[in-house]
Amino acid sequence: MEISLHGKTAVITGASGQLGRVTARTLAASGANIVVHYIKNKDTADSLVAEIEKIGRRAIAVQADITKEADVNRMRDIAFETLGDVHIVVNNAVIQYEWTTILEQPLADFQSQFDSCIMQSVLTAKAFMPEMIKRKSGRFIGISTECAQLCKAGIGAYSAAKRGMDGLYRVLAKEVGEHGINVTQVAPGWTISDNTRKEGSEISPDYTADVPLGRRGTDKEISDAVLFLASDMASFITGVNLPVSGGVVMV
Repeated sequence: MEISLHGKTAVITGASGQLGRVTARTLAASGANIVVHYIKNKDTADSLVAEIEKIGRRAIAVQADITKEADVNRMRDIAFETLGDVHIVVNNAVIQYEWTTILEQPLADFQSQFDSCIMQSVLTAKAFMPEMIKRKSGRFIGISTECAQLCKAGIGAYSAAKRGMDGLYRVLAKEVGEHGINVTQVAPGWTISDNTRKEGSEISPDYTADVPLGRRGTDKEISDAVLFLASDMASFITGVNLPVSGGVVMV
């Protein structure tokens, strides 16, 4: 069965990154026009736009700091002016930092995770949802992580921010459901990406020993879950946090 997003426009934050690129390609291959958000990787974003345009979709690259209201609103305005209505928002961007124990973690890292996981979602909701409400439809999808449930030592800032994000999305789903807007999350496990393939490090016995399906998932498998939630096939699904982790997390 083919999933169609023809006539839809999707904003994907962090679209120049590892998972973001694959998500953009996946949604574009199903018919969506794409706003390729990036923070620093302009060349990668421009290359992705060209790739999407080659398959007959429309795409634009927009630089923005997703933790700043003015930048998010500017991205919204550019998207509307260039591609029209935005039907799908995928909050995928996150600030990277060095993991250590909570007692040793700099306070700035806790702030960066709060800003990029929670405030990004607040700002994109405020920017894009009013038009979705007028239209009585929309998909708002956050990329979470299995770490939010596992809460392993050394990932305090990341886990805390993603757990806070989970609460935000559940509340938001209840607040905008009456307007036909579906609010969902995808929570990947430790995912194989292009970097993993280049390094040849796909095989991770210590990790996969705890994975019921016995392997790591791929970036395409994560983006396929995003595609499903963005589609009409998920029209009666909202408020969920969908683990795509081979069974490491079960809900």
